[in-house]
Amino acid sequence: MARERGRKVVASNRKARHDYHIEDTFEAGLALVGTEVKALRAGRASLVDGYAQFTDNELWLEGVHIPEYTQGTWTNHTPRRRRKLLLHRDELTKIQSKTRESGRTIVPLALYFKDGRAKVEIALATGKKEYDKRNALRERQDKREAERAMSTRESR
Repeated sequence: MARERGRKVVASNRKARHDYHIEDTFEAGLALVGTEVKALRAGRASLVDGYAQFTDNELWLEGVHIPEYTQGTWTNHTPRRRRKLLLHRDELTKIQSKTRESGRTIVPLALYFKDGRAKVEIALATGKKEYDKRNALRERQDKREAERAMSTRESR
């Protein structure tokens, strides 16, 4: 069987881009057990409540829901267990120093397979205030209306 190529997205966290200002993104590997990989290949995962935090200079992904594998036996995994993120040491120190500043957190943006290996895209982010969310929504609507007006004018 040929080796997988490219990027196959399993789950994405669209709400994170609405709730946070994304400052920097990183690609991290995941330490998974066999049934988790099989459940991900079936396309089942949720990043909605996910976050990452440091414990003993290691970065752990928490709150991510990977449901149990349906054909799994007693060896099945716990759906919301902590999963270790695999990054280079210099990336870990950079992330750790930036999260020590107030208001910064680490959120997962996407969970995907890249060349057959499970990866997660994490972001260093700061929370948005309610008025920031409203302004972003208003800007998006204004931009959409301007594009609509331009397209109707061009068609005449």
